[in-house]
Amino acid sequence: MNTTPAARLRGHVPLLVTTVLLVAMFGVGSVQYEGFFSGQVLLNLLIDNAFLLVVAVGMTFVILTGGIDLSVGAVVALSTMVSAWLVEQHHWPILAVVPLVLAIGTGLGWAMGWVVHTFEIQPFIVTLAGMFLARGLCYTISVESISITDPSYTAMAQTRVPLPGGTFLSPSAVIAVLVAAAAFVVLHHTRFGRNVYALGGSEQSALLMGLPVARTRITVYAISGFCSALGGVLLTFYMLSGYGLHAVGLELDAIAAVVIGGTLLTGGSGYLVGTVLGVAVLGLIQTIISFQGTLSSWWTRIVIGALLFVFIVLQRVITAHRRT
Repeated sequence: MNTTPAARLRGHVPLLVTTVLLVAMFGVGSVQYEGFFSGQVLLNLLIDNAFLLVVAVGMTFVILTGGIDLSVGAVVALSTMVSAWLVEQHHWPILAVVPLVLAIGTGLGWAMGWVVHTFEIQPFIVTLAGMFLARGLCYTISVESISITDPSYTAMAQTRVPLPGGTFLSPSAVIAVLVAAAAFVVLHHTRFGRNVYALGGSEQSALLMGLPVARTRITVYAISGFCSALGGVLLTFYMLSGYGLHAVGLELDAIAAVVIGGTLLTGGSGYLVGTVLGVAVLGLIQTIISFQGTLSSWWTRIVIGALLFVFIVLQRVITAHRRT
């Protein structure tokens, strides 16, 4: 394997490009729109996209192993539905609802990982089935939106965590930051993290080295399920409702954030910091379009699609160089 300084630099190119893109977009927005250049605008990116960041963190683990998880958006929706149903119709306390929801998401993720590994089925197919299952379960609870009026949830939605300079964060944003920090430590400073990278680099080599391939693969899907359920909890705080159509397409946003952040779709290479930057890029695109005021929200999808295409091509170029 080529480990020259030039090769290592090429591996950091997507992350550097994402950073430059984020700074450039913020600079352009600051010049074009009054009130854009402020710390609160940046913090609002985290507040509005806390649930996406948590889901993208879980997706990063899966993609680093060379897999994919299409069920995350549906699991988020299921989490909102279960939460709203138990809180509003059965009057469960928040301290009982949240652990149950997290257990359901983790269990679904673990089951999909077990099927992927045991039966050697493509993750695309297994998680697609998981997506349909989770969406279907939403509609067995209710086909309508369930509003949440529970004081615990409304308090979480309205609470502000004060920061210097008159800025603030939401509790959901704080939770998202803690999840990203924990994931960073796990991926880059633990044996499990090294196993994740090794599995994504080459499953055959990982087996020859005696690494726990089965446990690692199943665990990353369980982590993705946990993060999806937690993302659903945060979305419930944000929307104060449960609905089977919440988070439609969120799986694509999460994949886009991970790829734009520099993680290779083939696995084995990427950084958790890149995923955080990728989520920030997606949020900044939405913010710029919102400040512009005359463009349809569909332009967000168009711009994200164009960026995703560019980064996939960039990944292809980098991968080709590594092989030479």
